[in-house]
Amino acid sequence: MQPRDMQPILIVEDSEDDFEATMRAFKRTNLRNPIRWAASGQEALDELAGMNPRPGLILLDLNMPGLDGRKTLEAIKSNPQWRKIPVVILTTSDDERDIEGCYALGANTYVQKPVDLDGLFSAIQRLKEYWFEIAILPHED
Repeated sequence: MQPRDMQPILIVEDSEDDFEATMRAFKRTNLRNPIRWAASGQEALDELAGMNPRPGLILLDLNMPGLDGRKTLEAIKSNPQWRKIPVVILTTSDDERDIEGCYALGANTYVQKPVDLDGLFSAIQRLKEYWFEIAILPHED
């Protein structure tokens, strides 16, 4: 099994600005994990198909053109090779239908993106601590 701090993190985000802000937040937390970026749902699925090792965590935006986050989540959680990968929804939406729908599709956590950079840094710090220091995750199949 690969050490947790070496497992890649896949960020699925169509906004380059939001991706860059998330990267800055992860760097501030001294995260050692490699970061991969997919700018669309389809790109994420293509990335997952060829990714070795598989990611230890996926951060998934919901509102993307083309294959949106909901359909991407559904595809990830319906694939036996990927379904154990924790998926954190990181989105601006606080719509109850989105929250309920994502959990119904198998999301592990739903986080509303903070509107300011300090809020994002704080949220990313807590995500890092939880998913890479506290949570016990299943082994890769």
